[in-house]
Amino acid sequence: MMIEIKRVGVIGAGQMGTGIAQACATAGFAVRLNDREEKRIDAAFSNIDTSLAKLVSKGKLEERAKCEARERIIPAYSFADFAECDLVIEAATENEATKCQILSKLCNALSCEALVATNTSSISITRLAAITDRPEKFIGIHFMNPVPVMQLVELIRGIATEEQTYEAAKAFVAKLGKTSTMSEDFPAFIVNRILLPMINEAVYTLYEGVGSVESIDNAMKLGANHPMGPLELADFIGLDTCLSIMQVLHEGLADSKYRPCPLLVKYVEAGWLGRKAKRGFYDYRGAEPVPTR
Repeated sequence: MMIEIKRVGVIGAGQMGTGIAQACATAGFAVRLNDREEKRIDAAFSNIDTSLAKLVSKGKLEERAKCEARERIIPAYSFADFAECDLVIEAATENEATKCQILSKLCNALSCEALVATNTSSISITRLAAITDRPEKFIGIHFMNPVPVMQLVELIRGIATEEQTYEAAKAFVAKLGKTSTMSEDFPAFIVNRILLPMINEAVYTLYEGVGSVESIDNAMKLGANHPMGPLELADFIGLDTCLSIMQVLHEGLADSKYRPCPLLVKYVEAGWLGRKAKRGFYDYRGAEPVPTR
């Protein structure tokens, strides 16, 4: 029988994990939020408080609903705190070794019936599932950023993922008030398979001197009606994440068209990772973002 998801665990209290926890709690799920650093959990709760308060101020959430959602999220200081969860979503950094390390330790703390998911934006679901003791109960649930706002969730089945697991994940996404799309287990799935090469090409356009940061972003906003320019979007995603996805595409598909732009590599090497580092293709340290090239 298909498992009914009521209690959700989230591993990783960064931008994505925090957003997933908030979306789940707002939709009525009991949530346990974990991170290897306790201070990151504290920061996540502060960010959730701010985000929920903004929704109330905009009239998108009632005060009572905000308080109820906040009460549904409880810290999980170890994987043992996930013992009663029906679904645990790994939302750690986009690094396969890190994810494998987490998944190899996680399953011993879970009930036999619990489902396990990863929020990876590019890594093989089949390969990650093989690390666990339950590949048939493992699935990719890829949320878009920012999670509370974006409506799409990609569901990715590994080669061993059972139908009941997929149906349970699909029902879970529907309860979040979001729309799911099913992707086959190919590098970067659907959204990032299309989006990241566009961003990488924008970086090449900058690297080759075709246009400045500002002109490239304005060209795509005003000429293609994109809500955000590709370089601004790269900063929002995180340049390290962009590079990681391009590397997965390049290695997984063995096609030179996915080669990461050398300039993207240099920015990551410099630690200019975008908004979260205060510098990327824009400098965010002042009152207004300023192009860095």
